[in-house]
Amino acid sequence: MIKKIAIWFLCLSVLFGQFSMAEEKFLSLKKSKVNVRYGPSFDSKIKYIYKKINLPIKQIDQKENFRRIVDLKNNSGWIHISQIKKSNSIIILEDKILYKKPSNFSKPIAKLEKGRLLILKKCENIWCNVKTEDYSGWIKTENIWGSIR
Repeated sequence: MIKKIAIWFLCLSVLFGQFSMAEEKFLSLKKSKVNVRYGPSFDSKIKYIYKKINLPIKQIDQKENFRRIVDLKNNSGWIHISQIKKSNSIIILEDKILYKKPSNFSKPIAKLEKGRLLILKKCENIWCNVKTEDYSGWIKTENIWGSIR
């Protein structure tokens, strides 16, 4: 009897564990025009449209082929998985100095303003090599929106 209860409990915990909460993770937009919907279906109305390729977003839920996302400004909605990719970008939350090498003593290349979208090349400890439209260099990884992993 105890064995049957244990097996029943194990089955229920596995079943509910799969449906509870999707893993929160950062993703990036794959296209330069992405529809965000009210619900997880193509039948759901479009809530708004993103027009920025590589924009970092956070996945907070999933249902079949749709992902519920939230952006930096706390806007949320559902996006089809064909419109997103593994995270490759960040947004800086404060003005930052872009350096030639990963050191405070390196030559400064540019001052980047808060809200700037940066494409990640690689990260080491507290530094990331990033690219903008005009510049390429290293920034410190504090005060950013997105994932450096």
